[in-house]
Amino acid sequence: MVKLYLTPSTRAGRVAWLLEELEMDYELEILPFTKEGLKSPEHRARHALGRVPVIEDGEVSIFESGAIIQYILDKYDHKGLKPSVDSDNYPYYLQWFHYCEGMVMPPMNQIVVQTVLLPPERRDETVLNQAMNLLSKSLYPVNQFLENKDYLIGDFSAADCMLGHSCYMANRFGSVSDEMGNIKKYVKNIESRPAFQKAIQLGNDNSDPLG
Repeated sequence: MVKLYLTPSTRAGRVAWLLEELEMDYELEILPFTKEGLKSPEHRARHALGRVPVIEDGEVSIFESGAIIQYILDKYDHKGLKPSVDSDNYPYYLQWFHYCEGMVMPPMNQIVVQTVLLPPERRDETVLNQAMNLLSKSLYPVNQFLENKDYLIGDFSAADCMLGHSCYMANRFGSVSDEMGNIKKYVKNIESRPAFQKAIQLGNDNSDPLG
């Protein structure tokens, strides 16, 4: 059975969401957003930087949300959440799957640093504004592509677990303007999915780092 190490409101939510969509039985360990939770010797043995997500599957122990999602799809996907290589949608699935970490998450990481991780006296309003602006710019191509679509490639796919989760978080940060109506609708579609609702609530009684 797959075991997922998760801290609420982090990229680990993507993995939990996928596991819920696949209706897989899995073991969950909640790690609080604290030094004791993430930087313990036990967890550093799983991830040297003390981060999540991490999964264990038998003898396999891997981290990085995108790699984990690809691994789970290749081994356990029975719902077609990754289109076949010869599908017309496959190139766009790949594009948006990787656009998430390449373009959307770097400014979002900076927003988390400036609003959550740094103490107030060390925060830089200029850096925060630059990151907010860059995040908004990175979302405009997504908004355009979503025109007349419920999900990124039409039907729900694992690309939505990656980029859709980030769009949801960006909306929470107030970085999705009213002009980006397609993303607003997309986020509502995501929020309506029972698997997402369950995954996003996992461990939320413990902490909410918004990271």
